[in-house]
Amino acid sequence: MRRLGSALRDAWALARPYWTSDERGKGLALLAAVVTLNLSLVGMTVLLSYWQRAFFNALQAKDAGTFWSLIFFGGEAEGTWFPGFCVIAAIYILIAVYSLYLRQALQIRWRRWLTERYMAQWLADRAYYRIALTDPGTDNPDQRIADDIRMFVDSTLILGLGLISSVVTLFSFVFVLWSLSGPLEVLGVSIPGYMVWVAILYSVLGTWMAHLIGRPLIRLNFLQQRVEADFRYALVRVRDNVEGVALHRGEADEQRALGARFRALMENWWAIMVATKRLTFYTAGFAQVATVFPIAVAAPGYFSGRITFGDLQQTGFAFSEVQGALSWFVTNYRELTEWRATVERLTGFTRAIEAARAAESGVTVAGGAEDAAVLEDVTLRLPDGRVLIEGAALRVARGEAVLLTGASGSGKSTLFRALAGIWPFGSGRARLPDGARALFLPQRPYLPLGTLRRAVCYPLDATGVPDAEVRGALEAVGLGRLMDRLDDEDAWDRRLSGGEQQRLAFARALLVRPDYLFLDEATASLDPAAEEAMYSLVKERLPGSAILSIAHRAAVARFHDRGVRVNGGRLEAVA
Repeated sequence: MRRLGSALRDAWALARPYWTSDERGKGLALLAAVVTLNLSLVGMTVLLSYWQRAFFNALQAKDAGTFWSLIFFGGEAEGTWFPGFCVIAAIYILIAVYSLYLRQALQIRWRRWLTERYMAQWLADRAYYRIALTDPGTDNPDQRIADDIRMFVDSTLILGLGLISSVVTLFSFVFVLWSLSGPLEVLGVSIPGYMVWVAILYSVLGTWMAHLIGRPLIRLNFLQQRVEADFRYALVRVRDNVEGVALHRGEADEQRALGARFRALMENWWAIMVATKRLTFYTAGFAQVATVFPIAVAAPGYFSGRITFGDLQQTGFAFSEVQGALSWFVTNYRELTEWRATVERLTGFTRAIEAARAAESGVTVAGGAEDAAVLEDVTLRLPDGRVLIEGAALRVARGEAVLLTGASGSGKSTLFRALAGIWPFGSGRARLPDGARALFLPQRPYLPLGTLRRAVCYPLDATGVPDAEVRGALEAVGLGRLMDRLDDEDAWDRRLSGGEQQRLAFARALLVRPDYLFLDEATASLDPAAEEAMYSLVKERLPGSAILSIAHRAAVARFHDRGVRVNGGRLEAVA
């Protein structure tokens, strides 16, 4: 019960923001409409049970007139007027269709709101970056946002509406079953409404047994989502790095790695199959017995003449509805385990985002009046606590170009991350002038999905950049051949070579025109002549920009005013 209570609290914590948001009005209206239609279906089912009693009594009495009137447009039977089956069926179908339609409308509205909220929180304060560094257990955020939100919304609505319908069905048919079953004499004791007690006992025992048999599915369904996502992620990694795999002739190793992930998936799936087989044996048997059990229990009353054939049919129908309502847990057990696993994954993802956004930034990044980028007493650490750089101080003024050198792994790139405010391990202060624009060009530029125009203009809104400027930037960096493909959508990070991607990044710098430009081996894939051309271009086109570069080629030094070296965890001026 404690685990169930925890799952319900977590589910409500996930659901509450939407139902208290500005969109709650439309959401509640749709929910009210869906609930009303679902309850109307229950009412139609109750009406159908009484119709069946009259219909079968007419059949037993060989009353052809009443029989045919009950099939078509309706008529009087047993002193009560009933609509015909055709009328009941038409109304039932209409209600069922619009119940489904409006439920799906609510599902997509709720999912859209939750997806937008999670994407905003995941991207805010660079939580996506910090989670990747500090919480590797929160795997596959793409799956959490794309799949788990959809599953949570769909399952919550379907299961919740089903539970409401079951409760209303239970109370509706309990009274029907009570009035039909009469008393039962057991050892001289009269038990009124005995069929109701039989249905309750049958369902409670069935639910308890289903829980015992199906409990392993909770953990297995949770794991299955993880291993499925891990396998899918590994396939995407190969797809996104096809050239690297091909150059290393790494097909055999990739096959082994993919095979290992798929075997983990299969092993867990087999475990689910075994657990599901056991549960299905039970639930299928439970359902089959339930079809004949109420008739067998009520049959002595029919054979004794106490109840009619119609009463017998209605008793069986009412018993099935009561038993089905009480057995809602049994029939939905697998869906409940999947829903609970989804709630746990989303809850963990939510906590990881909150922790990442609440964590200290490490180096404090703030604005300032001074027209320079400044580092003050900066200490940078690795996630395991080891110190990379200690007590660093640096000043780069507007229009100045500084070259940062040092051995591989000394912390040069991490220093850039600290300046960007994304490295969470460390202390100290970094200041950029208020309103200053900074642009970081890493060794491997990020090229977003979409058109080439978007890739060049990123992070600017491509629609707001004049076409002539985009074309001019591409021409300047030697990518004029691509100017006719600006609106083509392609996987540009795979279509372009490493050198072409770095040229494109410099075109991006020309469009953004940053006040502070940080180059982290941004020309490493270019030949020396092209490298010099890019630095010359930046110095010519962005004369007022401060430049801080990481580079290894000695020839680059002439494009900088001074040098700084990382040596033994300290920053030293280069003579």
